[in-house]
Amino acid sequence: MTKTILIINGPNLDMLGTRQPEVYGHDTLADVEALCQRIAKEEGVEIDFRQSDSESEIMGWIKQSRGKTAGLLINPAGFTSTSIAILDSLLIYDAPIIEVHISPLFRRDEFRHLSYVSKAATAKIEGFGIRGYDFAIRKLAELANAR
Repeated sequence: MTKTILIINGPNLDMLGTRQPEVYGHDTLADVEALCQRIAKEEGVEIDFRQSDSESEIMGWIKQSRGKTAGLLINPAGFTSTSIAILDSLLIYDAPIIEVHISPLFRRDEFRHLSYVSKAATAKIEGFGIRGYDFAIRKLAELANAR
């Protein structure tokens, strides 16, 4: 297994920077990826950075990465409170999982408070903007180095 962290971004995160900047800020997904690349280099790990609006594509990525990645950072976005199918894929993943959300879900619409992903996650980081990705990569790198 390589020390690669799979980073999955869910639906509409490709619209960061223009979609509801009062909620998500002005950083773009390219800014998030640049941050992740920088932190990964500092921590001595590789990243595989992806985004999809497709639930089935996300499920495929999770299943294909079993035994091949040291950890998974997932921002499930709109699938957070709706996808039992992604939860089922995460439950068969064999390395640490950190769920990340840019905005604090507990301050959003009540239907967003439920996270199926949390039921499989090792940890959850929310409400720190894109810095949550920084924290998650550092922790996943620490866990990978301890394995």
